[in-house]
Formats: sequence, structure tokens, C-alpha cells
Amino acid sequence: MRILLLSQFYPPVIGGEERHVRNLGRALTQRGHAVSVGTSAHPGSPDTELDGAVRVHRLRGTLQRWSALHSDSERRHAPPFPDPELVRALRRLVSEERPDIVHAHNWIYASFLPLKAFGNARLVVTLHDYGLVCAKKNFMHLGTHLCDGRRLAKCLPCATAHYGAAKATATTLGNWASSFAARRVVDRFIAVSHAVARHNGLTRGRAPYEVIPNFVPDDVGVLGPEDSCVRELPEDGFILFVGDMMRLKGVDVLLKAYARLEHAPALVLIGRRVADTPTEFPPNVRVFSNWPHSAVMHAWHRSLFGVLPSVGPEACATVVMEAMASGKVVIATNVGGMPDLIEHDTTGLLVSPGDAQALTRAMQTLLSERALLARLEATALVKVENLKATRVVNQIEQVYHDVLRAAASRTAIDAHRSPGEPSRL
Repeated sequence: MRILLLSQFYPPVIGGEERHVRNLGRALTQRGHAVSVGTSAHPGSPDTELDGAVRVHRLRGTLQRWSALHSDSERRHAPPFPDPELVRALRRLVSEERPDIVHAHNWIYASFLPLKAFGNARLVVTLHDYGLVCAKKNFMHLGTHLCDGRRLAKCLPCATAHYGAAKATATTLGNWASSFAARRVVDRFIAVSHAVARHNGLTRGRAPYEVIPNFVPDDVGVLGPEDSCVRELPEDGFILFVGDMMRLKGVDVLLKAYARLEHAPALVLIGRRVADTPTEFPPNVRVFSNWPHSAVMHAWHRSLFGVLPSVGPEACATVVMEAMASGKVVIATNVGGMPDLIEHDTTGLLVSPGDAQALTRAMQTLLSERALLARLEATALVKVENLKATRVVNQIEQVYHDVLRAAASRTAIDAHRSPGEPSRL
């Protein structure tokens, strides 16, 4: 197959979603497919280059040029509606690459929707978050509690508190229009967790979808050379948090819970500092930013266990899979896609979001009961085998075959209809 992956960001911009797209491209080329990537232009990166066997095309969009619209100059997000310049760039790219499958990730899909009817490529969209229904993508109302469903009168004030009035109006209305169109023309949605499928309304609608998790490479647990920054870690056996250091990820809850621990080892935080990152930390907390992925994997191997106490509904946290592949247990919250990855008291521990006392008890339990910790580590290592590339890419590849087969069947049926007979599809 010829496959075009669309992703609003791609390395050197790196995060869980970007790493997923890169790993997917590499896995597909290893299976003999011709893979290319369409992504946003990035300063200092060439317009076209090879990333291994994957050809990467960096495209410019009209809204990308307006720096004032973006809070982070390194991550200028694609809008949830067709960007005129990006639509033209995608038209040229599709003409050049001639894909059988266009597999889009995140809101860049909206700029491909106007092109869908004019080609033969099938469109698959992976939902890594709640962006099909939520202008902020996190499904948290006013940043404080889980949303109970979208309504314009509720969504606009919520988005305005996040973006400001003008940007919120364009984002919310544009997202509503694009999601309405997408549910009718996307050949198959892939939701990365059951929570993503449910909260995006796929379970109640007629749009075809599959639940397929993110994945990690088969060799993710194999360590490479040790980066110099690893030397900054405290002695082995620390508690580890990896991710953006924000309230939505539960960092403030973690710090409160950690401060109550008895005989606690060091707590290490590795991630990106953002606007609401705490400015003060309890004693024995070490904070590191901008670490390469290889160094993070060394940190997982040297840790005692991990903690990811998100208060928002994490879609499908790749960081949990990386911890499990390193033989480590994770304490997480029982919201979003976490229960898909962690079975309480079998492969890890789950606590209620925002409950610092429950988080303290869970951490103290793992510190005190090393036999329990060892049992959970062993079962986590077994569980993660189903979350590696070999298993998960098989499922994604099957989706491609299914949508191509369905399209061929529709074409055959239409070809055998009598002249003037209306289509039955």
C-alpha cells in the first residue's frame, strides 16, 4: 500500500503523538509499505527529507504564519477547520504521493476533508484526544471537572476562558462544522481508548470506528548509550513522574501526596514546564526539563515505580506503556484511558483523581509491600506485550485493508447497477 500519514507536528517537535506517528511510519515501511508524512513546516527543518525510509513533507498553512494566534511558537497547531493554504499544499502532496490510504492524526484532518471527494484515497482518522467534540481537546469544563457533553452555550464560555473570545468562537464553531463533516466522510475512526470513543460520541453515532491503543516499539525496553543528563538522577529507587508539569496532569496533587509520605525516596519529575507548573517543591524533589527520550527510558529503568495522577481524562498515555516495558509499576487515576492500560491491583494501582490522601496511601503501599510491587511488575511486563508495535500495527494495518475492501465492494456494486437505478448504499 501507499500510505500518507498526516500529523500537525513531527520531529524535531516531539511528544507522545509525534513519537507515535514516527513509530507507525517506521513499522509500516518495515512491512513493505510506501509511507510518507505530511506535517507542518518547522523553522530550520527542510521542506522535504527522508526519515529512514519515510519521506517527510513539511507544509505551510495560512494560520501557521500568524504567530500571535499561537501561545507556543514551536507548536503552531493546525486549525479545526480547512486552512486554505494547507488545503492547497495537501492537494499537491496527494497528487505527488498518490496514496491508497490517508491516515490523519489530530486537527490536520480538517484541511484534507475538502479533498476527500476528489480522489480515491480512503481516509482513516486516529483520535488521540477529545478534539472531535472539544475545542480545548481535553474534555474538561472550565479546567476543573469532566465535561458532561458539548452544548454551544456551554462550550463557548469554556473555550473563551482558555483562548479568548475571538479565537474561541472560530475554534469552537469551526470544530463543530468539521466534526459534522468528518462523521459522514471519514472511512474509519480509530479511538486510542474506550474513553476517547465514548466522549467523542462515536459509541452513540453511526460513524465506523475501532478502539486501538497507542503502542511502543518492540525494543522500547532495550537501553541505548547513557546520556550525560542521566548522571543528574539521584540514586536508584526513586519515584518517577514523566509528562508536562501541569495541574491537568495532577502535579500539584502529587506534590501534596509526596509531602505526606514516610521514609520517602526522592521524587523525580521529568517534563516540560508550562504556565501553571509549581514554583516551589517539597524537599527531595528533583525537577528536570527537556530530556531526550533515551534518557527518560534510563530514568524508568532506575526508578522504583511511576506515578501519573492526571485529573483530566488522559486519552492513552504512552508514558505508562514505557514504564511497563521497563518493568515498572505505575500508580495512575481511574479516568480516561488509564483503565484500558492498568488493571487495578493486577498490573498497577488506580486511585481517584484529585485525591491526594489516596495517592499517598498507594505510594506508601508500594514502598512498604515489596512482594506486591514485584507481583505487579511481573504482570505489567506481560500486559505490555499487547501494547507493542507487532500487535498494534497489525490491527492498524487490518483497518487499512478493511476500508480498501469496503471501497472496492461499493465500486463493484455500483458498476453492476442497472442504468438509472439508485444506489442502495
